[in-house]
Amino acid sequence: MSIREPYTLETSPLLAALREAGVPYRVFVHAEPPKSLARAAQERGQRLEQVIRSILFRTAEHRFVLLLLPGGYRADWAGLRRYLRQRRLTLARPDEVLEVTGYPIGAVGPLGLRKPVRLLADERIFAAEEVSLGSGVRGAAVILRSADLRRVLEAQGAEFGRFGVAEEEG
Repeated sequence: MSIREPYTLETSPLLAALREAGVPYRVFVHAEPPKSLARAAQERGQRLEQVIRSILFRTAEHRFVLLLLPGGYRADWAGLRRYLRQRRLTLARPDEVLEVTGYPIGAVGPLGLRKPVRLLADERIFAAEEVSLGSGVRGAAVILRSADLRRVLEAQGAEFGRFGVAEEEG
């Protein structure tokens, strides 16, 4: 079963949002969608922590939260539940990711979303001067300055904190 791509690089709402905000960026197109974040980072000439993961969660009330984490980090589930005051938090299903964000898994970014969601950004995504994230199109990433990303996320009402733990930590 093949996944129909909802957008192209010309029609991606994420790229349109960056243009509207006056944010300079460049697009990196992989020869084929990378199978891992480490591979994506290598192909883009970046370190793992420069690749931003966008992970969609569903709360018990069926509300959605999009978490931005640097590569090499995973969600701190207990910390997230505490911060969100939720006893139950689950990963969104692939069909929910597409329905809520408008983007398929592997292409999700925090802008131009189909439905409003609560945005949480781990502050460590801004450690490097340049970062990359999903462009809205599988196999392509947008590369931009982390300061510009912070500015756009602040305008979107994102919340900043420490929401992840290094993957080698327990």
